[in-house]
Amino acid sequence: MKRSTVNDIIRESDAFMRSFGFVMPPFAYLAPEALQEHVEEGGAMIRDHMMGWDITDYGQGDFEGLGLFLFTLRNGNAANVARGMGPLYAEKLLISGENQISPMHHHLKKTEDIINRGGGTLVLELWTRTGDEIDETAPVEVVTDGQLRVLKPGERLALAPGESVTLEPWHWHAFWGEGGKVLIGEVSNVNDDRTDNIFRDPIGRFSDIEEDEAPLHLLVSDYGRWL
Repeated sequence: MKRSTVNDIIRESDAFMRSFGFVMPPFAYLAPEALQEHVEEGGAMIRDHMMGWDITDYGQGDFEGLGLFLFTLRNGNAANVARGMGPLYAEKLLISGENQISPMHHHLKKTEDIINRGGGTLVLELWTRTGDEIDETAPVEVVTDGQLRVLKPGERLALAPGESVTLEPWHWHAFWGEGGKVLIGEVSNVNDDRTDNIFRDPIGRFSDIEEDEAPLHLLVSDYGRWL
């Protein structure tokens, strides 16, 4: 992806989130050099826990068709989990465009609530995991807003604004918006996007960036080079 495209997506996504009353924390709006200073002056958690802007085309060069916008608002780490205290949770806001696929994947450790916060309909294709594989015959048991539901293998679950689903590590899932962009909330236990996303197809989690202009704000995938 070109950096200019990333910058445009940040601006558009920020406006979309604000239209639903969501405003990002102050560190989100720092220029790269200011974020460097912020991290050095006590904000290392932002870097170390990968909090911030995250825009991915999964390395495929087709963001509109295969992509996702994310912003990680808060996140714990493995050390917190080991001692059973400190932040043991994560929270994100996501935007899925109309027919923009977030590809089929599951997580090794993360349980997540996926919430339609507004916009179009959020559609998820769901399968059960047996071992490391999709089980094409097993029904899919999921909880939607406190109600246990049993779906057919590969059945699509449609969430209207306000509705949610709890996804466990044994749920293979892909999702996209229908009827327009969807603002999505994600609440989960500690999240590590570097190691805990297992994709069905051989794709990457982060985008390769072509630096055709200066970054408006850093992505979490920029932190290794900048911070």
